[in-house]
Amino acid sequence: MLSICKNIRPNLVGDFPEIHPTALIDPSAQIIGNVKVGKNVFIAPLAVVRSDEPGPDGKVSPIVLEDECNIQDGVIIHSHGGDEVLIGARTTVAHGVAIHGPCVIKEGCFIAMRSTLYSTSLEVGVWVGMNATIMKVNLDAYTYVPAGAIIRSNRDVWDLRLVSDKERAYMENVLSATNRLREDYRRMLFASANETD
Repeated sequence: MLSICKNIRPNLVGDFPEIHPTALIDPSAQIIGNVKVGKNVFIAPLAVVRSDEPGPDGKVSPIVLEDECNIQDGVIIHSHGGDEVLIGARTTVAHGVAIHGPCVIKEGCFIAMRSTLYSTSLEVGVWVGMNATIMKVNLDAYTYVPAGAIIRSNRDVWDLRLVSDKERAYMENVLSATNRLREDYRRMLFASANETD
């Protein structure tokens, strides 16, 4: 893991983040409490992933970021006490997104800039457009939520279409670009560390 540890710390009940050594976390990001970060996750500047609110049993449920998640600048991920958040493998969470649990976001989703998700579940490959709000619903695999949409009931879900092939290709391109960026930063950090040795 490449990080300055002041930004990775326990919560008030003593849960410390578990971070795979291949994850790349910007020193300005804050990773607090019962957070589990998988292989090759990228967490960009000023993101906050905070699992610190105990449930009725006094325990803090985890926030899980599965392998190759892309958590971009200014993202906030938090949850009510006792509720979990899962961000599935190879999911992109773009700049300024807020995710408040309980939430389950499965593999390969794309959450565009400034979107808000609260108490919701997304199956694989869901596209959430810029500045959309999704509350207390479950979305089927490959659902497309347009920019600015407000989805807060099953009735709102009826009008949604499926993600197109073009949109799926875009989602893959964004993830590939971020993976390259992560590796470029990793090389830069290793080169800088070797220069100071």
